[in-house]
Amino acid sequence: MSPLVGVISDTHGLMRSSALDALKKCDLILHAGDVCGQEIIEALQGIQRTVFVRGNMDRPTSDSPMPKTEAVDFSGKRFFVIHDLYELDLDPKAAGVDVVIHGHTHTPDIAYRDDVLYLNPGSIGPKRFTLPVSMALIRINGDTLHPELVTLPD
Repeated sequence: MSPLVGVISDTHGLMRSSALDALKKCDLILHAGDVCGQEIIEALQGIQRTVFVRGNMDRPTSDSPMPKTEAVDFSGKRFFVIHDLYELDLDPKAAGVDVVIHGHTHTPDIAYRDDVLYLNPGSIGPKRFTLPVSMALIRINGDTLHPELVTLPD
């Protein structure tokens, strides 16, 4: 079976059961910040290895420090996780990054620049305006990435 990466962001203290159900089938979970609660960290770590970065609403503690960015090598791919894409201070292609995971805007998006996948999963936290409640999945099939945005019920 091809490895599956679950990508979420902007939970803002709300972990939806529909998101947890979708993440249970993942081999790795990446959270792009604005976690806003130790209970979110514990719930996600209880189902799978989860990498968290700090968003603008997160307050790290000595029990739960979160870096601003994190590079993750998984299944032959390098993921770079950051909350706010405007704070990206490296050239992903030159750094050997395959995927830049980001959040902050709550707007789901899949884009490619210089053969690098840029993925914003949107938000699975409290609904904002007319934006969907969403997350993303990335299936890794050999050398190919298959990203998919997943809209969840409100």
